Formats: sequence, C-alpha cells, structure tokens
Amino acid sequence: MSHAPETLGLIAGNRSLPLVLAREARDAGVQRLVAAAFEKETDPHLEALVDEMEWLRVGQLGKLVEVFQKHGVTQCVMVGQIAPKNLFDLRPDLRALKLLTSLKEKNAHSIFGGIADELAKDGITLIEATPWLQPAMPQTGFRLGPEPDAPLQADIEYGLRIAKEVSKLEIGQSVIVKEGTVLAVEGFEGTDRCLQRGGELAGKNGGAVAVKVAKENHDLRFDIPCLGERTLETCASAGIRVIAFEAGRTLLLDREAVEALAQRHRITVTAV
Repeated sequence: MSHAPETLGLIAGNRSLPLVLAREARDAGVQRLVAAAFEKETDPHLEALVDEMEWLRVGQLGKLVEVFQKHGVTQCVMVGQIAPKNLFDLRPDLRALKLLTSLKEKNAHSIFGGIADELAKDGITLIEATPWLQPAMPQTGFRLGPEPDAPLQADIEYGLRIAKEVSKLEIGQSVIVKEGTVLAVEGFEGTDRCLQRGGELAGKNGGAVAVKVAKENHDLRFDIPCLGERTLETCASAGIRVIAFEAGRTLLLDREAVEALAQRHRITVTAV
C-alpha cells in the first residue's frame, strides 16, 4: 500500500485477526501501531506486535478517544469481533451512554457507526482494514477439501440466494440449507450457534450446506466476515458438509489449520 499512514490505531477485538492485521500493516510500511485492547476479548499476544497497547473495558468510549489522542493516532481500524453480548452488558461511560441513548436502533452496525462518528469528532478517522488484509481474502475459485457434487452445488447456489436476501433484512449473514430446504438462519446468536443448530436439524446423516455472505451495503470498516479454525471445528461437530463464503469479502484466518480440518473431516470450504 503506497500511502500507508505512519501511525495506525487498532481497536482490537477477539481471535487472531488483530495479530494478522498488525503483521500485514508492518509489512506494508506502517511505522507505529497503537492498540486499544479490551478485557476478556483481545488476545494478549498482540502486545508483542505493536508499539503501544492499552487495556480498556468495552464501553469506555471516552478512554478509547483519550488513548488514541495521547499517542497521536489520526487513523484507526477496527479488527476482530467484539462479542455482541458484550456490547449490551457493557458498563458504558458517560460518552458511550450519550451515544447509546441517541441511537434509534441498537444493532452492532448502528453502535459501531456511532463510535466511528464519535471518533471523527476528535479528529480520528476509522478506515477500512481491507487494504492490508487482501492477502487473507480468498477469491472466486478458491477451494479446500472435496469437490462438491451436483446436488451440493445446487444447495450452495440456493443458500447464496437466501443468505443475500436475509442479510438485506439485517437479520444475519449465514444460512444452513439441505436439499433445497432452509434449516437455519443466523440471528443474534452468531455463526457458530447457527451452524450447530442447522447441523442438528440436518439429521444423523448430516450433509448440510452453510453459506456466509457480506451484507448488501456492508460497512467493511467494522465488520469483515471471518472464517477460521473454530468455524471448521463447529462444522465438523455439526456434520456440515460444505461451508461457502463470499469471494473477496471474507477473511480466511488460520489457513493451515483450516486446510488440515477440511481434509480430515472431508468438508468443502469454497469461495463463491
């Protein structure tokens, strides 16, 4: 990336994505990385990859702004999930409280959008992390595990159509289908629980197809669909045969582990 900012702030959620981003941003020439980490969410290993790291509670919006101002951050990215339930049991500080009461709809999208607006008031711009993460976002034609047969292929196409419609309604981004029937739609419970439920409903022979997409007008500043080792382990335990995701808009984390699990459990992982 030719115009990498000299200093980049990281609002670091859970799992391995903040670590991936820190390495990729360094490789792209970012000089200084400042991370705001969250108790019970952020992987402490991030500390070794950044120049400054400060711990916050989810909900300390005022402190988040202070941390970035103190370290001269004017551009930041939000990477890794913050569990939706933690957004709601957050003990908001005054600034977060004002923001929450001003929002008509309280979904993750509107809350993060509001946080972005608050940061902007103090001269801190929330930017997309995708330019640094392109190497970890598989393109069309990508596949791990067995090639899907015609019936599975038909289910992938059907699931993709349904998932796109469901995501337009802001319900969720994943669906589980089998033989042309929708078994489960992701809501507030998150992808893993949806996979478990769909796998259960597919019966003891399994064979369900999971499809995960990005929302229509998806704001990639704070919500990049991700797939990793844990997703595959969930698919394996739920007897899911295929997991298809949207090409160029989904992050594949822990690639080697995912590949090993796909081979071992004969699960197809494919970009559509």
